[in-house]
Amino acid sequence: MHTSWETSTRTVPGPVKRTALNPTLRTESVIALGAFGALTLGAAALGARHSTADTRWYRHLRKPPFQPPPAAFGPVWTALYALIAVSGWRVWTAPAGPSRSRALGWWGVQLGLNAAWSWLFFGRHQPRKALADNLALLGSIGAYIAATREVDRPAAWLVAPYLAWVGFANVLNGEIVRRNPSSGH
Repeated sequence: MHTSWETSTRTVPGPVKRTALNPTLRTESVIALGAFGALTLGAAALGARHSTADTRWYRHLRKPPFQPPPAAFGPVWTALYALIAVSGWRVWTAPAGPSRSRALGWWGVQLGLNAAWSWLFFGRHQPRKALADNLALLGSIGAYIAATREVDRPAAWLVAPYLAWVGFANVLNGEIVRRNPSSGH
């Protein structure tokens, strides 16, 4: 039985040049993609558990006129979560090292902050705390992108739409806080 080994094409510093994976790594990679998908789906499920615009509290909030309709959020977040999972998986498939570990750490931080936002905003009715979480989320996505650029530039670009959406979400959340000064503290 012949085992083919992948030679390293890693140059330091700079992004990873990809080569074809050997058969063992392909199986491991598919399992890892499933794991990143499951982790992202878990965060999405935690958020969805609390995210509903059909509550008395939410319906009575004064919202900005530029807020998208509730039906837009599901498709947007589905696409963003897919990009987040694939980006994390691409980083994981890069050669091990401190840069990859740092990027994966930021991937986990942003995912945790992402899940916490819905709980704070919809579950706890705390738009100010949700805004603080969202600002931290924005920073963690930026840190993830910066760390990921050192490991896999396409993986960094995959989450650019996520960064833009969370920036927009910060504006929405901030406007809700401004327009509803007595709602949650």
